[in-house]
Amino acid sequence: MRLISSGEHHATFEFGDLRVVSLRDGYIDMPPTRLRDEDGRPLDELPPVVPLAGDNLRLSVNAFFVTDGARSVLIDTGASNVWHDPTMGLIYDALDEAGVDRAQITDVAITHRHEDHVSGLIAPDGSEAFPGLERVWIGAGDTSVFTGRLEPLRDRVVPVSEEVAINDWATAIPTPGHTPGHTVYDISGGAGHLLVWGDTVHVPTLQFDQPSVSWELDGDQSQARAARAALLRRLTRPHHFVAGAHLDSPGIARVTPSGEGYALEYLAPPIG
Repeated sequence: MRLISSGEHHATFEFGDLRVVSLRDGYIDMPPTRLRDEDGRPLDELPPVVPLAGDNLRLSVNAFFVTDGARSVLIDTGASNVWHDPTMGLIYDALDEAGVDRAQITDVAITHRHEDHVSGLIAPDGSEAFPGLERVWIGAGDTSVFTGRLEPLRDRVVPVSEEVAINDWATAIPTPGHTPGHTVYDISGGAGHLLVWGDTVHVPTLQFDQPSVSWELDGDQSQARAARAALLRRLTRPHHFVAGAHLDSPGIARVTPSGEGYALEYLAPPIG
């Protein structure tokens, strides 16, 4: 995995025969009380290594575009204008900056139904953001999100209920817990495996070192915790990398065991 270009809103990596483009949609601020211990209670205190923006946690919001030159997949789409926050909705600028033609995107893979991941399917002006879209892959438990402004896309939804190949190098893997349909995408190239996840980890400065810490908005905290533990173990295998929606942009890293938890090594300096 090698960084080959970057800008204000994107970073492009060479991954074997693939190109992986990290796209910065922006950031959101959340109260630290969202973090929960194993009994579901807010943490008594945050370790000093966890940075705050004022009194809040600042979460990067990333999406990822992967291509072999002929086929491509966009994983997550950001918030568009649904979040009503000027710090979000930058994915279209990021795609332009990276030289990605939105009209050429035929497959979008959604990690889960929350609006900072799926809303970017529809542009702020109400049009379809990806006019060549043919398929939207999403966990079967999360397909109910395709109502209202997303209703026009319902006939292109491909529900994922078990591990399934999207193409020769992208596989959808159900990892329920945060939502019933939370899904991770395994990108397999000659250089190894890149696991692209959504809300497996929200606060990287804490949840790698202490993976038992969960998030208030995890629909099933116990199940989400188990999914995170399994994915972290998997990421310690040779030639495995992670791309995380809420890891610090550009959000691509290696994971290694460290004490009773894990250490995160980013492959590129922060953007944004």
